[in-house]
Amino acid sequence: MTIEGEKTRPKAATARRALVGRLSWGLADQAASSISNFVVGIYVARSLGVTAFGVFSLAWVTYGVVLNVSRGLATDPLVVRFSGVPDASWRQAVARSAGTALGVGAALGAACLVAGLGLGGRVGPAFTALGVMLPGLLLQDAWRFSFFAAGSGRKAFVNDVVWGVALVPAMVVAARVGSVAAFVLAWGASATVAAGYGYLQSGIRPRMTEARGWLREQRDLGYRYLVENVSLSGASQLRAYGLGAIAGVGAVGAVRGAELLLGPFLAVLMGLSLVTVPEAARVLRRAPHRLGAFCLALGGGQAAAAVLWGGALLLMPDRLGELVLGDVWHSSAQLIVPVTLGVAGAGLGTGAAAGLRALGAARRSLRCQLFASACYVGGGLGGAAVAGTVGSAWGVAAATVSGSAVWWLHLRSALHEHHHNPLPEVRTS
Repeated sequence: MTIEGEKTRPKAATARRALVGRLSWGLADQAASSISNFVVGIYVARSLGVTAFGVFSLAWVTYGVVLNVSRGLATDPLVVRFSGVPDASWRQAVARSAGTALGVGAALGAACLVAGLGLGGRVGPAFTALGVMLPGLLLQDAWRFSFFAAGSGRKAFVNDVVWGVALVPAMVVAARVGSVAAFVLAWGASATVAAGYGYLQSGIRPRMTEARGWLREQRDLGYRYLVENVSLSGASQLRAYGLGAIAGVGAVGAVRGAELLLGPFLAVLMGLSLVTVPEAARVLRRAPHRLGAFCLALGGGQAAAAVLWGGALLLMPDRLGELVLGDVWHSSAQLIVPVTLGVAGAGLGTGAAAGLRALGAARRSLRCQLFASACYVGGGLGGAAVAGTVGSAWGVAAATVSGSAVWWLHLRSALHEHHHNPLPEVRTS
């Protein structure tokens, strides 16, 4: 064996160990996030019942829209262009990106606050509370993206653990109050604690004054990712609002309850770009011919895990289901099969989505997401009109599988284009 070959093997082994380490911290972080989201959902479902839980779910999906606005404008461009760059460049980019996220939280939080005051009734106070808490929620998410871009998944994990620990006393206080708004405030206040700790971890002060410059410099990716992300979460919000109008707010709670049963995988999907986009970008730089296989392993692994988890849920006794979800269980149990298939389809598609993000193929990913979102809304509401809550769940499952196929077709084309005309996306300054 040549000396060069002997030197290459240890380097390859070291790179593999580093990759496994980063992915392990990513999985640990997602586990912490999953547990927190799962506990919040279960606690609120058991404390409030199916109708009030439906109101909480409306606030939750609205937060999902705002979160994806922040990610599209602030942190998605960060992980694509500043993953694995020199520390000075990373710190400068993080200050501007986090400042942009904080600005988005303040602006859209004010809008939610005004909307909540105008709505009144049972829904209004929940949206008012959400508006107050949005800046802290979005800043905490921005720190997680920043740490993963730097390859410091351990810090993201610790930050999520801090959020989970702060969540415990907050939820106890909210349960004593017994209102949806109290639970939203508890959830957001604990996230704000973690956001403050993120500042201590990084030593970086978010610069809201430089948000305009960040948006201008990243506009070629940011605005496309904004539309893409909002179409994703907006579709979920439209489906929730439409389902509530067609089948009642209780139907929204039933769907959310079924999703909670698959919570670990849904939470991973929501935060997937924290781990997979930076890693896909690294694979693209170091071994571009392996990107397709890397994305297939990511998507296929998630889909298989979702199917296995759904199969286990089908075997769960009613007594245990009632212990977990209370009265919500009986409405949610009949949705397990279609929701599982929908999550499996989404999991498969996220592998391709990570590849398109790493390639900087914003136009292709935008087309895919718009198609998938249109199918999601059409399937969810069309199914609801035909067969109520169950029909909506099956319509979403069919739409998600169809959308996943489109993601993979576009990734295949993008890989072919990159092979003939490589355009590196990573910036170091």
